[in-house]
Amino acid sequence: MNIKILILYYSRHGSTLSLARQIARGVESVPNCEAVLRTVADLSDDVRQANDPIASLDELRQCDGLALGSPVWFGNMAGSMKHFWDSTTPLWISGDLIDKPACVFTSSSSMHGGQETTQQSMLLPLLHHGMLILGIPYSEPSLHTTQSGGTPYGASSVSSNSSLTKEEIELAQYLGKRLANVARKQKEIV
Repeated sequence: MNIKILILYYSRHGSTLSLARQIARGVESVPNCEAVLRTVADLSDDVRQANDPIASLDELRQCDGLALGSPVWFGNMAGSMKHFWDSTTPLWISGDLIDKPACVFTSSSSMHGGQETTQQSMLLPLLHHGMLILGIPYSEPSLHTTQSGGTPYGASSVSSNSSLTKEEIELAQYLGKRLANVARKQKEIV
């Protein structure tokens, strides 16, 4: 049994991509689980920061679980990610994402930049698709000690830091591992 977890992100300056890579490490720490890193098309003329391929609707349809990431954009997900989700109506009509586990992650330039509202904005399309939402429970010790990123809604980072903090890494990897374990259990049930 091979479990594919789609880690779908948009990263403008690399911080969200750093979190995506840590979530991928957590996913791949679970036996028979594979992390598939994908990004979305950039709506601006700026050069894309990621080298990962652009996600397709088929990859989203076929995944066993989803980690969705975007930088904070005025307390919301980035327009490029919103544009991608606006194209998922065929998957919503067919119910292809119902009961698949999903989580969210984000990065902001300051501690009070809108991490939790951005995570909530990313949860909305997932809920409409009938996905099973996973966060980070307070049983995870790093959630109690972090002075930068990490919320019960999902992994996060403050990009003013030169790199991810120890707690940001731990929480991102924990979230990836939790997502992979739940996806594996879901697939065993089916």
